[in-house]
Amino acid sequence: MSTIILDCRGLACPGPVLRCLECLKSDPASLAVQVDDAGALENVTRLLSGKGFAVTSAQENGAWTISASRDASAAAAQTTPTGDAAACCPAGAAAVSAALGPVDARTTVFITTEHLGRGDDELGGKLMFNFLGTLPELGDRLWRIVLVNGAVRLACEGHSCLEKLEALAAAGVSVLVCGTCLGFFGLMEKKKVGETTNMLDVVTSLDVAGKVIKI
Repeated sequence: MSTIILDCRGLACPGPVLRCLECLKSDPASLAVQVDDAGALENVTRLLSGKGFAVTSAQENGAWTISASRDASAAAAQTTPTGDAAACCPAGAAAVSAALGPVDARTTVFITTEHLGRGDDELGGKLMFNFLGTLPELGDRLWRIVLVNGAVRLACEGHSCLEKLEALAAAGVSVLVCGTCLGFFGLMEKKKVGETTNMLDVVTSLDVAGKVIKI
């Protein structure tokens, strides 16, 4: 069977992931996906790896070709997707919810800004530091932190809040960082914690959570 080629260059997030999900419905043995930004590279690679493909990538002239072929051992070992792999599941939010367990036990914290509140950024920075440091008090209910827009700076090298996010990630909290936002701010190479993600993962994370805290 010939390799399916998907040209996803120029597609905004989550276009490349959605194209791949549509293609996977035909159960291809192999495919090659062309993308032109690092966020799409990471997102598509994670998706295909989670679906049981052996994945490699090569860069040329500012773009990447992601080559994926069915990995029999990985496919045989695959179970119901959970966590980030589940967030890309094409079966829909209902199937993802079942895989994750009782949704009322899952809390997603959706952070859209670098500073907590409005009025003074210096104060807002201190409040955000304290907020992230207090999140462990939620215990096992805290499932995922999603960072978009200016909040992606919190996960980057040199930020005062980085250590707080690293501690949360080390404790088992999933941290998703918007790839489009990292690219917009030129921070793709400075991200130090969490997984670069796409809008499909963001929307699904908000949908399947039992509770969403938005700041």
